Amino acid sequence: MDVDGLKVLADPLRARIVALLAVESLCVCHIVEETGAQQTNVSNHLRALRRAKLVETEREGRFTYYRLKAEAIEALAAQLGALAAAARSPTRKRACP
Repeated sequence: MDVDGLKVLADPLRARIVALLAVESLCVCHIVEETGAQQTNVSNHLRALRRAKLVETEREGRFTYYRLKAEAIEALAAQLGALAAAARSPTRKRACP
């Protein structure tokens, strides 16, 4: 289970940024405009998302555009799906000593 990836997504602002990046590639100024968050705060959250390998960057002139890595999100979703499938199977109980 990629606990680090899930922890990164647990922050409400990061989750909002991920939702925005799912639709289109954006630079920091666009994300600041969309979220109302401070530029330094957005940059710090993007750094965390990059370290978790959930986003990638593309330089265009003096701007850096951020893009969501669909395969990373799909991997997290698959892990959660596997947990859900395990929870659906007949419940086993471990015997107490």
